[in-house]
Amino acid sequence: MPLTAGAVARLVDGELIGLGEVELVGVAPLDRAGPGELTLLDSSRYLPQLRGSRAAAVLMTSAFRDVTAGPATRIVVRDAHRALRAVLEALYPQPMPTWGVHPSARVGRGTTWEGRVAVGPQAVLGARVRLGPDCVVEAGAVIGDDVRLGGRCRVGAYAVLARGTVLGDRVVIHAGARIGDEGFRFTSSGNGAERLPHVGRCVLEDDVEVGANTTIDRGSIGDTVVGRGTKIDNLVQVAHNVRIGTHCVIMAQVGIAGSTVIEDDVLLAGQAGLAGHLTVHRGARVAAQAGVIGDVPAGATVSGYPARNHRDVLRQAAALRHLTPIVHHLERIAERRAPSRRRPTLPGGCDP
Repeated sequence: MPLTAGAVARLVDGELIGLGEVELVGVAPLDRAGPGELTLLDSSRYLPQLRGSRAAAVLMTSAFRDVTAGPATRIVVRDAHRALRAVLEALYPQPMPTWGVHPSARVGRGTTWEGRVAVGPQAVLGARVRLGPDCVVEAGAVIGDDVRLGGRCRVGAYAVLARGTVLGDRVVIHAGARIGDEGFRFTSSGNGAERLPHVGRCVLEDDVEVGANTTIDRGSIGDTVVGRGTKIDNLVQVAHNVRIGTHCVIMAQVGIAGSTVIEDDVLLAGQAGLAGHLTVHRGARVAAQAGVIGDVPAGATVSGYPARNHRDVLRQAAALRHLTPIVHHLERIAERRAPSRRRPTLPGGCDP
């Protein structure tokens, strides 16, 4: 549904500059937006793109209010990303689920649900599953025996919730994720490696979101727990017995080994790897591709391998850059002072 610039300004409680009747039918990046589209400016690095933008209007923070280049119609807000979310929800409303159980879905003995649910084609609900109100289970998803879902949960296409998994309210599992399967735990014996049974559960608290093709293993003895409001990206591996606190952000391709504790408000950037049986304390930040092999203090920012204080890593990198020309200079001095390598001669000028 199209919106006018004036309507967008009212929606986001922003200041309108320019023509309020400009019609907006979509949202696009600065360098690709065209007539009829709204774009976003929230960083000075994109100012060159603003100058050539063909967008009908731009949503921007107050820092760029007086920039002369770019679209004449502007909506100035305090938080551009929060405002953008409201605009996207208005311009691109999500389709309503088809409530009910599709005829091709399989429902196990003793499975129950509260209120309305939407169970898609070829979905499988095991025995004694409990679905809260307004749950959506998309096509091909598999929910194992004794799984419990709170209200307004969404399980994406072909995702799997293994036996005994527990989801709180408003949990979102994206397509292809695997939640609550057995972890990688073996013991050595005379017959080689033998798997240890996993008898714990996987528990995801309220408002957790899990990205596509992420895996979260069930506990081997205790539970694997993901705390309230934590957001996990695609292709993340969370091993057995891991405990993740509330409101953490875990980005793509992070790997967390078994029995690690992630406290509240922690950020793990892409491809970070965490060894097992350690603690990342509250509010810590782990940079992309960092290798964590020991505890991380509360509020610290670490990077590199092995992961250590980020400022120290930057200083060491700078020192290495300064060291390179010094080494080259010393090598040239050594070459000038090296003794001659000419072959000695015997008296009379004869070679030995």
